[in-house]
Amino acid sequence: MEFEVDDSRDRVDRDAVWDFLTTQAYWGKWRTREQFERQVDQAWRVVGAYRKSDGGQLGFARAFSDGVGSAYLADVFVLPEGRGHGVGKALVRVMVEEGPGRDFRWMLHTDDAHGLYRSFGFAEPDNTYMERPRPENPA
Repeated sequence: MEFEVDDSRDRVDRDAVWDFLTTQAYWGKWRTREQFERQVDQAWRVVGAYRKSDGGQLGFARAFSDGVGSAYLADVFVLPEGRGHGVGKALVRVMVEEGPGRDFRWMLHTDDAHGLYRSFGFAEPDNTYMERPRPENPA
């Protein structure tokens, strides 16, 4: 499968990304469309993967950052038709290793893609890292 990766926010098919996040992603179904739009608009960087044949959205990744030393990788996904073709690796590589944050401390949460992220140097946190989880029933 031929695809290309691009960090143009304007190229993102927001309807396709929204559809995946609200029907297939285990991590983001709680968001409203307005919240999703705000997350994309205010993201430090977004990266999309697109079919070369027709420009259709194959995958997506979003990051937020202080722009200086740390960033959080979020909403990384590849549509089923693009899986197994290196699309996920390309998304993460472009976001983490080939962009303006290549020297940052990167963070993320994942329940099922540890192998992918380990190949880019992600590891379980050490004893200096703490987290306050999102409340189960936010107001």
